[in-house]
Amino acid sequence: MPATPRRIRSDALQNRARLLEVAAQVFAEQGLDAAPAAIAKQAGVGVGTLYRHFPTREALIDAAYRHQLTRVCEKAIELLARHPGAEATRLWMAHFLDYATAKSGMSAALNAVIASGIDPYSDSHALLSGAVATLLEAGARDGSLRTDVTPDDVLILMGGIAYSVQHGTKEQAGRLVDLFMDALTKGATAS
Repeated sequence: MPATPRRIRSDALQNRARLLEVAAQVFAEQGLDAAPAAIAKQAGVGVGTLYRHFPTREALIDAAYRHQLTRVCEKAIELLARHPGAEATRLWMAHFLDYATAKSGMSAALNAVIASGIDPYSDSHALLSGAVATLLEAGARDGSLRTDVTPDDVLILMGGIAYSVQHGTKEQAGRLVDLFMDALTKGATAS
């Protein structure tokens, strides 16, 4: 008789989520110099709990990156529940830029993950494309966004804007997002 999978306790899920939040922040700030014991302490759990969830530093970095990616993609649906398509898209772009900035800070740590044979980016494009497609479709339905723009168009331009955050200022990135939103809404049919 096959064993029934054990349900994960809610406190264990909360510990895991807290570890991932703290790890993403600490790796973005400190790169590979981040000590797992310090991450566990800041998350309010024991180091044994950290290693039970993430047996290696690379597993922790990979999971923290994927957690952040999932959060930024899920934000599209959360925003659409409260805002029209164009407004949700503009707000989502701000979240995307925060994610891209954090990812940039984690670059040395992510390179170590890649060197270990793990591909943290394997699902990135599909998840981000899905989030952007959801935003564009909502904007097309409510008439607040153009209908001739693809998710890849948005991701390429957002990648460029994210690059400007790393080499310019956050204010400049905000102006670039505003220009991009002007382009996305030009010719939209909202009444």
